[in-house]
Amino acid sequence: MSDVSVIGLGAMGSALASAFLSRGFTVTVWNRSAEKAEALAAKGAAVAANAADAVAASKLVAVCLLNYGTVSQALGPASNALKGRGLLNLTNGTPAQARDMGKWAAERGAEYLDGGIMATPPMIGAPEALVLYSGSKTAFEAHQTKLDSLGASKYLGHDAGLAALYDLSLLAGMWGMFAGAIHATALAGTEKVDAREFMAILVPRLHAMVGLLPQLAEQVDSGDYAKGVVSNLAMQAVAYVNLMEASRAQGVSAKLIAPMQDLMNRGVDAGHGNADLSSLVDLIRGRP
Repeated sequence: MSDVSVIGLGAMGSALASAFLSRGFTVTVWNRSAEKAEALAAKGAAVAANAADAVAASKLVAVCLLNYGTVSQALGPASNALKGRGLLNLTNGTPAQARDMGKWAAERGAEYLDGGIMATPPMIGAPEALVLYSGSKTAFEAHQTKLDSLGASKYLGHDAGLAALYDLSLLAGMWGMFAGAIHATALAGTEKVDAREFMAILVPRLHAMVGLLPQLAEQVDSGDYAKGVVSNLAMQAVAYVNLMEASRAQGVSAKLIAPMQDLMNRGVDAGHGNADLSSLVDLIRGRP
C-alpha cells in the first residue's frame, strides 16, 4: 500500500501530491484526465486505473476537486473501498456540504476530515501555508505527520463543517480587502496616478488598519460597541458620502463599495451612530 492517495490533479491537487512526495511519502494518484498524472508519475507516484483503486491503495485518501458534486461522482463508484480509510476532503464548499459528506463517509466506514486550504498552489508545503481541518480527530491524529507536509495544520474540532466555515469567512475578509483595493486603485487612477505608486502608499495604510481588528473582535465578543471608539459610525458615514460622490464624479462605478454605505446608514438610523464600525456585525446578522 502507499501512504496516501490523491484524487483530483488540478493545480492544487498536483501541488498536494508533490508535497507528499517531497516529504518521502509514497503516493498513489488518480485523475479523470489521465494525462494530468504524468508529471507526478515521473516524480515517483503510482497511477491508479480508477478512483476505486486509488481509494483501496492507501489508508489516507485526499480529494481535491472542483466542487462537492464532482467529489460525489468520483467517490460514488469507490464507496465500497472506503471502509477503514481516512477520507480527507480538501474541496471548497459550504459547512452544510461538509457535514453531509461526513455523514456519507461515516455510513461507509470512513473517518472523515474536511479541510480548508489557506494557500495558493505554489505555497503548498511552505511554512506560510495554512490548512484548517475539522471532523474526525482520530483521522487527524493518525495522519498528522502526512498532513504537516502541506503546511501548518490547525485542527478546529469534531464538527466537520467548521473548516469550511473558517475557510469561507477568511475568504470573505480577503475578498473584501481586494474589493476595496480595486476600487481605490481605480479611483486614484482617474487622475493618472500610477497603480504601483499608489500601492506603495495603500499597502502600509492597510497594514496599519489591520492592527485595529483585535479591538473589533473584543467589541463583538463583549457586545460593547462603544468601547474605545475613536471614529464613530456617524462620523464615518458622513465621510463615506464624500467617497461615493467623488467616485461618481470621477466616473468610477460604486458597485463594490455601495453596500457598505447602506449598512452604515442603517446602523446610524438604528441608533448606533456613537458606536464603532464593529456594530455592523450585529446588523448583518439580523440583530437590532
